[in-house]
Amino acid sequence: MATLDVRPIIVAGGEPFDTIMEAVATLENEEELTIVAPFEPVPLEGVLSSQGFTYKAVNMGGGDWQVIFRRQP
Repeated sequence: MATLDVRPIIVAGGEPFDTIMEAVATLENEEELTIVAPFEPVPLEGVLSSQGFTYKAVNMGGGDWQVIFRRQP
């Protein structure tokens, strides 16, 4: 399982989508990627769901979210 905290990218004014997609590309079947973000990344959930991922979003409090994506076989 890999974890990617995109909060620093967003705080700096950047867009983390390409970084996330690079990490996603390395995942094998049933591997997980945890994204930590300052909001629930609903558009990302939709994109990865359409690519065969399941996800679980957890509100960590203080506006931060943890979303665990799992690549399905």
